Amino acid sequence: MTANKILSQTEIDHKIKRIAYQIYETFVEEESIVIAGIASNGYIFAEKIARVLQTISPLEVILCEVKMNKQNPNSEISTSISKEAYQNKGIVLVDDVLNSGSTLMYGVKHFLDVPLKKFKTAVLVDRNHKKYPIKVDFKGISLSTSSLEHVTVVFEKTDSYAVLN
Repeated sequence: MTANKILSQTEIDHKIKRIAYQIYETFVEEESIVIAGIASNGYIFAEKIARVLQTISPLEVILCEVKMNKQNPNSEISTSISKEAYQNKGIVLVDDVLNSGSTLMYGVKHFLDVPLKKFKTAVLVDRNHKKYPIKVDFKGISLSTSSLEHVTVVFEKTDSYAVLN
C-alpha cells in the first residue's frame, strides 16, 4: 500500500496557526497557560503551537512534556514540570494523532489529580476511531479512515508532513 500525503508543511503550518488562535480565544482571560505535549511527536507539535501563541498573544506559555508508554497508557506518566506548576491553570493536552483515544484519555486522567481552571485537548489529525469518550477541542483535520490504515506525522527541521498508509 502506498502512502498518501494528507498534510504538507504549509498546511501543517496553517493548522498550527489556526489552533493557536483558537487556544488564545479560549484562554484570553488567563495570564498563563500550560501547553502539555505527549512525547515525542505530540511534544514537537506542542512546541510549534506554543511558539505561535507567544507571537500572537500576551499569554505566558508554560511548555510541558508528558512522558507515557503509548502501548500501555495506564502505566506511570511523568511530566517535565511539577504538579504545582500547573495547579489552578488552564491546560491544553496536545498529541499529533488521535487514534483510539486511549493515550489522550490517560493523559487527561493524569492532570486531574490537582485543581485546574480549564482543560482542553488538541491534535493535528483526528482519525475518528475512538474507543473512549474523549473529545478533541482543537484539531487540524478529521479523517474517516479504516482501522487498517495508519496515519504518520513527520516533523523534521526542513519539512513536516502527514501521510496515510
